[in-house]
Amino acid sequence: MLTYVELIELRDKLINNEIGIELAKEQCWKDFKEGQRSWHTKDWKERRLKFIKEKCQICSSTETLTLQHLSHPKKYNEYLRKITRTYTNHYIDSNSEIDKSKYRNHVLNNYEYVPIPLCSNCMSKNPSERVRKIPKYRCADCKHEFEEAIYRSAIELISIFFEDEDAYEVRDKCFVSNDKWRNKHNLSNIKYWFQRNIAKNKDAESIEKKAFILYLNDNIKYLSFEDTITACKKCASNYDLYKMELCPKCKEYYKGIQYPTCIQCLPKEKRKAVEEQIEFGKQWREMEKRLGID
Repeated sequence: MLTYVELIELRDKLINNEIGIELAKEQCWKDFKEGQRSWHTKDWKERRLKFIKEKCQICSSTETLTLQHLSHPKKYNEYLRKITRTYTNHYIDSNSEIDKSKYRNHVLNNYEYVPIPLCSNCMSKNPSERVRKIPKYRCADCKHEFEEAIYRSAIELISIFFEDEDAYEVRDKCFVSNDKWRNKHNLSNIKYWFQRNIAKNKDAESIEKKAFILYLNDNIKYLSFEDTITACKKCASNYDLYKMELCPKCKEYYKGIQYPTCIQCLPKEKRKAVEEQIEFGKQWREMEKRLGID
């Protein structure tokens, strides 16, 4: 695991093109072990002494003090998804036109087409299929009864899509991906992912580099103790596990970090309403548990 200074050096080399993205990732993670934590390292312990205060900044306790981070670094893949989305959206906005031949081949080779049955008289979608009566189909629009539905081919739908991407005929998710996910798409969805892959492949190195720099910055900030406070074990665990902090008004009870005060410090009428709401929630959960739907 790299130290604080080593991460800064690695980031600066990557920014200045002194090192490639693949080598940068390799150097960053080469000694990483599952379950390894930065606060177990010698570097962390030595620098921690410069930042930790003599008492908890929340409740003023002096027992079992720790540095409590108010934010935590995101995973690299989170940044990669975010940057990929930004790049691809910009690419799609700037390149609305696509190679029709490549798109057509992409659809036919990567998706299974499940055609929608159409009325043989008025071509409306999804005529009612009858189990006992004959003829087999009855159109809800024109009331036509018929035995055999008609279907558009995938090529026909793609041609309609090229003429009008918002056409009524091409809105159905009748294309199933050939991968393990078997997701259903319409032609507009497929176009988005088609363009997304083009943009991703075109700018793959730039996307990875930008995402990795953001990832390094996040970890450098975390190791710098920039966004930390000194907290006792109780305050730290309440914050980490339950997102709760000591009420600034009474300094006695804990509250959710999104609320200004604890329940006990609310005005009488408001406190009563909140307590009733909490009690109702408890009763509801108990009922779900008894019914086996929890």
